[in-house]
Amino acid sequence: MITIDEARKIIAAGEARAREIGVPVNITVLDAGAHLKAFSRMDGAVLGSIDLAMGKARTAVLFQTTSEAVWEYCKPGAPAHALELSNGGLAPFPGGISLFARDGTVIGAVGVSGGAVPQDLEIAQAAAAAVASCLCQPLI
Repeated sequence: MITIDEARKIIAAGEARAREIGVPVNITVLDAGAHLKAFSRMDGAVLGSIDLAMGKARTAVLFQTTSEAVWEYCKPGAPAHALELSNGGLAPFPGGISLFARDGTVIGAVGVSGGAVPQDLEIAQAAAAAVASCLCQPLI
């Protein structure tokens, strides 16, 4: 289980990286059941990206991988074309990262949106790396 303290550390690390690169973003931390644990909308973050941050985290936790890895299964011509339409809608592009306990159990995910795709990914990676000081490991 991801604790609120861990979720706050994840958000703080993501916000710090976002400030460093000058990109206001929305950061979502979900628990293993894909339920909201913590959320931050930085000042100036695009409102339309709130749902995308949630979707990226949800995609990552439901499939226990990174959100962009899901694209390989649902893109045109892939084995599960249109998979992104399942589960109430997925966000299969960079910015969502699953979080795992040291024993390999998924404990949640972080999702970031508001910048360009590479920026979202960079911020999500920084946020996920914060769990190294906790009792969990990111999948990055």
